[in-house]
Amino acid sequence: MHIRGLYVDVQRSGHMAYRLRYTRDKVKRHITLGDARLITLDEARQEARSRLRQLRVGSDQESELLEPNALTVGEFFVDQYLPYVKTYKRSWGTDESMIRNHILPVLGGQALSAVRAPDIARMVQTMKEKKFAPGTINRMLVLLRYGYKLALRWKVEGLEVNPAYELKNIKDDNKIERYLTPDQTVALMAAVRASENKMLQHIVPFLIYTGARKREALDARWADIDWLQSSWRIPKTKSGKIRHVPLSAGATAVLEKLRPWPLVRRLDSDYIFSNPRTGLPFVSIYYSWDTARKQAGVPELRIHDLRHSFASFLVNAGRSLYEVQELLGHADIRTTSRYAHLKRDRLMEAVQVIKLG
Repeated sequence: MHIRGLYVDVQRSGHMAYRLRYTRDKVKRHITLGDARLITLDEARQEARSRLRQLRVGSDQESELLEPNALTVGEFFVDQYLPYVKTYKRSWGTDESMIRNHILPVLGGQALSAVRAPDIARMVQTMKEKKFAPGTINRMLVLLRYGYKLALRWKVEGLEVNPAYELKNIKDDNKIERYLTPDQTVALMAAVRASENKMLQHIVPFLIYTGARKREALDARWADIDWLQSSWRIPKTKSGKIRHVPLSAGATAVLEKLRPWPLVRRLDSDYIFSNPRTGLPFVSIYYSWDTARKQAGVPELRIHDLRHSFASFLVNAGRSLYEVQELLGHADIRTTSRYAHLKRDRLMEAVQVIKLG
């Protein structure tokens, strides 16, 4: 007797299992019925009929349909993955949101070992149809790949493959990176000097001189400045690792204007760019920044584009991508490679000096 949804899943490892595909709450799901080398086809059919009967009577506990003691996607990512990444990843909140809003509603009730690449591919297609940004979809794929990589490393029972491994990130045509031109830089500096937020005239040039992320600069402390070595220690970075940023003469000049001299009696904050009213870091500088960028004629410029501009200044000055990677604190050179086209432009200029005849 033919049973709709019953099939044999053959994995790259050679493992074969009878599985049952079904739909619940408009979501396609799978159940592993047993090892195809240990149970017969008739036994698999009998088990499939039993599981389908449970579904028809409206079982409220879907876990009853899973293989015994199977760890679900939701259980793994909530109870194991998140506690682990919280120990080192500053952006774990982004992962938590991604898991809660995108992964759990679709895959949460499935056994971790039962998810296959087509399941994730359908999830990607649904997100594309709902007009989610390519970056959001790709972050979901990266999270699933890494989560399954950890599960395999931790030898989760029944898991043999990473179903997200074969899926490629979708093409992201919306990644726009802006770089300040010399004229725009002059206009922006004039605008921040005229800002009602008197600290903005120091924050913006410091970001350009160091390539730091906005939050890194806003949270910077005087205790982390090594004046003898002209170095800034960033204790909390995106990667969770301590980073040391060399301070150029320009960056040092910015700090000198704010430096709390010990012989002068004044109420100074531990923070370099503190809010004068509170002595604490600014929660946000958006409104003063937005006013300044519009006055400078660059209304689309983001604060993060100052970091891109720092990188473009270095590459156009002939510095290597490896140096840029180190200065920006990128863990992967592929992240830095977005600036390679700037280097190619400079190389094109270089070859033009060759003239024959």
